[in-house]
Parts: sequence; structure tokens; C-alpha cells
Amino acid sequence: MHGVVIVVCETCRQPGDPTAEPRPGAALCASAEAAASGSGFTVRRVSCLSNCKRGLSAAIVSDAAWTYVFGDLKPDSGPDLLRGAELLAGSVDGLMPFRPRPETLKRGMIARIPNMQTLLSSPAKDMS
Repeated sequence: MHGVVIVVCETCRQPGDPTAEPRPGAALCASAEAAASGSGFTVRRVSCLSNCKRGLSAAIVSDAAWTYVFGDLKPDSGPDLLRGAELLAGSVDGLMPFRPRPETLKRGMIARIPNMQTLLSSPAKDMS
């Protein structure tokens, strides 16, 4: 509906956490799914985002905006991820505004990745 998807690593754990199941990432998935229920936003579970040193990890992905990757999340950070998705969906420039973000999304930002539309519309730099 919104073109924004919340992607959560269900196998995630923080460094030093036991490897036993269920992993804390599964709890983060459940928290995000509960927060997004009825909102029109989709939560997708993935098996690894390769951000193990800063787990728990999630990303907010859009077909028309930048992708945001977050780490250092808590098992109950689902509502914060939903708020980030709402902010990105409402953005006019494809960027998630910083000030209204929940603190977890301010402190836990790992990367911001442009979408293909942005990359293809940007002039190429000659590297020779």
C-alpha cells in the first residue's frame, strides 16, 4: 500500500547472547508485526542482515525512497520501526526526516542507501 516495507532479521541476536532459539530477533519481528497490524505497512522476516556486531537489526525499504538500515534495536522496538516507516512513506524527498525519528532510529542508524531511481537520475562521475 505505502511502498514501504519493514524488514526484520529474525535470527538476530546481540553479541554475547546465547545461540538458542527463539532468538531475540524473532521477538523484534513479533513486535514489528504487532505494531504494523492494521496500519497498511508490511513486515518481512529475513534470516540475516549481516549486521551481527550491532544486532538486533532491521531495515526500512522503499521502492521510491532511500533504504535505511538500523542496528542496536531491542526486542520491543517494533513501534519505533513502524514510526520510521510512516515517516519515510510521508517523505516528499525520499529521505526519512531526522528530528521526528524515535531515539532508537537516531542512535541505531547503520546506513542509508539510495534507491535505483535516485542512482539512475544522478549524473555519473568520471573516475578516470
